[in-house]
Amino acid sequence: MSESATITKELAKGKFTDEMLASMRALIGTELRTESCLNNEHATRLAVLRFCEGIGDDNPLWTDAQYAASGPYAGLVAPPSFIFACLGSVQVGWPGLGGFHAETKMEFHQPIRVGDQITAKVVFDGFDGPIDDSNFGGRRIKDYLRQEYRNQDGVLVATFICSRMRFERGEMQKRRESRKLELPHPWTDEEVSAIEAQILAERPRGATPRYWDDVEVGEEIDVITKGPLGLTDFIAFIAAGAAPIPRVAAHSVALKRYHKHPKWAFRDPRTHALEPVYSVHYNDYAAQLQGAQIAYDVGIQRTCWGIHALTNWMGDAGQLKALTGQYRAHVYLGDVVRLGGRVEAKEIDANGDAVVRLTTWAHNQRGQNVMPGTAVIALPRREANAA
Repeated sequence: MSESATITKELAKGKFTDEMLASMRALIGTELRTESCLNNEHATRLAVLRFCEGIGDDNPLWTDAQYAASGPYAGLVAPPSFIFACLGSVQVGWPGLGGFHAETKMEFHQPIRVGDQITAKVVFDGFDGPIDDSNFGGRRIKDYLRQEYRNQDGVLVATFICSRMRFERGEMQKRRESRKLELPHPWTDEEVSAIEAQILAERPRGATPRYWDDVEVGEEIDVITKGPLGLTDFIAFIAAGAAPIPRVAAHSVALKRYHKHPKWAFRDPRTHALEPVYSVHYNDYAAQLQGAQIAYDVGIQRTCWGIHALTNWMGDAGQLKALTGQYRAHVYLGDVVRLGGRVEAKEIDANGDAVVRLTTWAHNQRGQNVMPGTAVIALPRREANAA
């Protein structure tokens, strides 16, 4: 069959079938191949720096070797979110269906130090549904991938449960008009100046410890602001090695992949170039084929922003132990997102760590909470410091 008959100007429009569902049930428990999704196998200084630049986090604990040398790790470490730059997640099955990242659950066990080698094991843990007529986009399922990251010593660094919503693109496109917004958002010059002033005033807590003893239930963390989001913000995330699944490629390398896997690509009617499905994050036409309005952010990109807010607040001596996040709406080009949280509880956990439990959020300029979630952070104690 010729390429023109298999790669069209549309994203693939698959349908849920009994055969597809049976095939996917048979895959439950399967360890998936990761070769095409590996990014930064080694946490080099440059890889960590590029990742930090791609998420807009210039905390010196990750970026300044001289500063980090006197810190709690006696050297540079990566932000917890760097695991996304080691393996950009994995796709499995559901040929021709659309997909949105729906939810993230993470546990962090060890810091990633510059020089570490990170490997990942990915297992398909199954799916819920299908739900036959959701408001989201008609018939849909929610699937689960379990990703375990280990360092060169075999020590578990982090676990990431990635949940995606799968849907029929034709049904999602029918609902696009019902979600129509004024995009990009019509910011005034004065509003943009105020937003940028807020961003420029942000600072990580740094070397000054935030003691567990001093934290009050009900206290809110410092807000991190992202936006107005531009195309370069989205491209920088790709350049950081964090997201493409499989990796974004060019010219003959990409062409060979698309001929082998026609459902990975579509032909842009304006440029006549082949583009990957992933381009929904920087190509308005592709995003509209997915049922969105214009190009939108990546789910794990949003989680990286939330982690930026948490690590800024906890300081160098804090440890992010766990988090969750649900992706409730698209974050579009031109949007502004403010990420924060509130302390809901304090306790000594089963490991003897003094932890705070937080509710977290990410509010856009429309008043939507586009990523409700939770977090657990371990903090130093004054009495331990005195001892």
